[in-house]
Amino acid sequence: MITFLDKLTFFLFNKYSNDLENIVIVLPNKRARVFLLDKIKQYFSQYAFAPTIISIEEFIQDLAGIRPLDNIELLFAFYDIYLEITPIDEQQDFEQFSNWAKILLQDFNEIDRYLIKPNYVFSYLKEIEVLKRWNLEPNQKTELIHKQILFWDKVPNYYQKYYESLLSKGVGYQGLIYKEAVENLEFFAQQLKAQKLIFAGFNALNQAEEKIIQHLVAIDKAEILWDIDRVFLNDPHHDAGLFIRKFKMQWGHYKNNLLDWIIDEFSQEKKIEIIGSSKSIGQSKIVSNIIQNIVSTDPNSLNKVALVLGDENLLVPTLHSLPEEVSSLNITMGYSARNNPIQILLNKLFKMHTNAIQRNATSYVFYYKDILDILSNPIIESFLKAKDLIQIIKKNNLTFITQERLLTLHTNSSDLFNLLFERWDGKALVIAQRLGLILLHIKQCLSDNTQEDKITKTFLYAIYKVMNKLISYCEKNDFVQSPVALYSIYKQIIDLAEVSFEGEPLSGLQIMGVLESRVLDFETVIITSMNEGKFPAGKSTNSFIPYDVKREIGLPTFKEKDAIYTYHFYHLILRAKNIFLIYNTENDGLDGGEKSRFITQLQVEKQPNHQLVFKTMQPEIPTIAYQPLKIEKSEAVMQRLYEIASNKGFSPSALTAYMRNPIQFYFQRILSIRESEEVEENIALNTLGTIIHQTLEELYKPYLDKYLTEESIQQMLISVDDEVYKQFKAVYKEGEVQKGKNLLAYEVAKRNISNFLKQEKKNIKEGDAVKVLKLETTLLVEIQDPRLPYIVKLSGNVDRIEVRNNTVRIIDYKTGKVETNALKITLWDGLTTDLKNEKIIQLLCYALMYQKELNEFPLEVGIISFKNMKAGFMPFGLKVEKEVKTQITTEILESFKTELIQLILLILNQEIAFEETIV
Repeated sequence: MITFLDKLTFFLFNKYSNDLENIVIVLPNKRARVFLLDKIKQYFSQYAFAPTIISIEEFIQDLAGIRPLDNIELLFAFYDIYLEITPIDEQQDFEQFSNWAKILLQDFNEIDRYLIKPNYVFSYLKEIEVLKRWNLEPNQKTELIHKQILFWDKVPNYYQKYYESLLSKGVGYQGLIYKEAVENLEFFAQQLKAQKLIFAGFNALNQAEEKIIQHLVAIDKAEILWDIDRVFLNDPHHDAGLFIRKFKMQWGHYKNNLLDWIIDEFSQEKKIEIIGSSKSIGQSKIVSNIIQNIVSTDPNSLNKVALVLGDENLLVPTLHSLPEEVSSLNITMGYSARNNPIQILLNKLFKMHTNAIQRNATSYVFYYKDILDILSNPIIESFLKAKDLIQIIKKNNLTFITQERLLTLHTNSSDLFNLLFERWDGKALVIAQRLGLILLHIKQCLSDNTQEDKITKTFLYAIYKVMNKLISYCEKNDFVQSPVALYSIYKQIIDLAEVSFEGEPLSGLQIMGVLESRVLDFETVIITSMNEGKFPAGKSTNSFIPYDVKREIGLPTFKEKDAIYTYHFYHLILRAKNIFLIYNTENDGLDGGEKSRFITQLQVEKQPNHQLVFKTMQPEIPTIAYQPLKIEKSEAVMQRLYEIASNKGFSPSALTAYMRNPIQFYFQRILSIRESEEVEENIALNTLGTIIHQTLEELYKPYLDKYLTEESIQQMLISVDDEVYKQFKAVYKEGEVQKGKNLLAYEVAKRNISNFLKQEKKNIKEGDAVKVLKLETTLLVEIQDPRLPYIVKLSGNVDRIEVRNNTVRIIDYKTGKVETNALKITLWDGLTTDLKNEKIIQLLCYALMYQKELNEFPLEVGIISFKNMKAGFMPFGLKVEKEVKTQITTEILESFKTELIQLILLILNQEIAFEETIV
């Protein structure tokens, strides 16, 4: 394969081999310089001075003699001009100003790059605004309309003053530099003397570039070498040839000279595989398979392979997916600063402090999630030693914490901790300097010995450079005052903190973005994210100049921008023999599932020698979606079961947990794994249940072993509010109770308890004799049975035991809804295998445990559901024909005991593994 750089080198060898040092080669980008020098080295066997190789931007800057400024510095410079010429009462702060100024600066840039008279454009835009409102009545002309027209009156003045100010300092934006380069063109051409310029590999040129190149070519100081295929040039509708067709028609040089360097490569034999994949991440796996096949066929062929990522977010998953056989690669894309772990930490710091200031700058209250995000950040977690503080926050449900209290709660204070949580009361400069100190403290904590810490330092250094830039901005411009303004600027410059990958540019697999591929050719090209909105990128209208005005005055529109992307795509595949185009088939968004127009174009305009292969690759779906977890009972597990059965005993909830899911029983009871404690921002249902239980316990305690009266219940009703609040504070700690969802839960708890007591009072009034014997008491029974391998204890906590009308009742409170029928059974068979019987098992376990303490009174066990108070006490019942027996007899307990022993034997049987129940 003869690449464009091969042709260029051969051209230099034939025409300028004896005068290379006087040649200046201008390329579209810097990246191609390394590849061109390598080609020259291969062709020229003798020692010689290499030609000067520069990018078009470097050439234009040299020609203009003006240094470029970055976007933020340009914005600050514009704000200075804005303050200078705008009346004080009309001035906006920097944050408001930057919202529209960034767009206006882009328009200034475009106008100057295309050498359009600015006053013509601005007056045109003003007249449009006036025409829009020509028929408005005087009472319809609002202040906003008036300000908008005044704005366009001021824009020419803004432009002129801004342009002159930058020019006087020898700095500028890209458009200004291009415009001044054109002004200096005659003088520059005279200074060239023996030097010859070669412009190589260009496609789209702005008006300034056109004028410069045309002039230099006309006076024989330059040559231009295109890289265009006959197919694109001869097709009047093909966007890949749009610009060069225009140059051929309009440039004076081509009226007497032929357009050179027209090639015939695109129509040659090509195998193009178009692969659809579900989800973006699947594309990385497909790339891995393609490269694996290439390496297995020819291990040395990776030098001729380019992987072009249409979406930079695929870089990391693609790197993780590459086969081990890829020994060398070169990545021209940087690792995005958006994913830099240090940047993520600073982003969270900005969020935490700006939120605290917006809540109340005086009390400075942090939200617990913001605090935990900082304390749990993997970069600094080990240095802060704040595990105790995290536990205090979670245990006490501290949702909002003042900065002062946070510092007192943390006993292991350090300089880093204090810097992280110190108030942001000062100016933006002080805050930026503090952030710089935080980065230096983190650097000091990192080791030089581990690979992980070395990588973290690389990320840290990239952000530290940006932070120094931010400090520099704040020192020069005192109008950046607030943390919000500082954060706004930080977000705009953070992209500068891209971390570059180290690699050998001339060997191995080349991973690049679309723009980095200019001028370069590869035998095999793999392109990912071939979806509309990704490849090509979607339309962007970040301009004050409407589409029709741009067309009228000669500014580029989305049509021209699409044509540039089209050229890049077709140049990528121009000389390639094997092409893989991968797209996402899923509708992940508005444009997720629509394949790129370039794929459709390849189909519709298929060349005879092109072999198009369409594939859809889906990840392998296993026949079993999920294999249930299965854990055999080892000797250690059997020993643990013996300890539980012999000491504390099995609780009813443990037994029903086994019924629900044996694996859950294994984790909770055998391994004693509990859910990690978290802050309850909103009261959980189990917490609400605990509060209701404990409130009732406290209310009834003074009346234990006494017959209840209407007066005693009335006294309890009076105490409900205070007691509920007291229990909320005891259980929910410092969680907020007086507002939001928690206030609703608080009111629900009061209402449930009040309704319960009112029902109790009503029953006593109607003649019930009630004596509460025990509250929240623990019961225990030992089950001795020849069917069991050893004595098994059964224990559990009962909410309430009472004597009511000469019947003992064991009552379980439920804050959820329970229906009466849920507590009735007809047959004993299958009692412990059906989960719907879990409440019956729980109640009968209580009856079995209380059996020895039972005297002459009959026994009932049942539930009071706070969401079904109308049903009152709902007893367990055994249906015998048409009758329901609610009294617990010895026969009932023996029948239940038989079923219970079967369940316990299942748990204790070493042959039966703990197997996960999939619902």
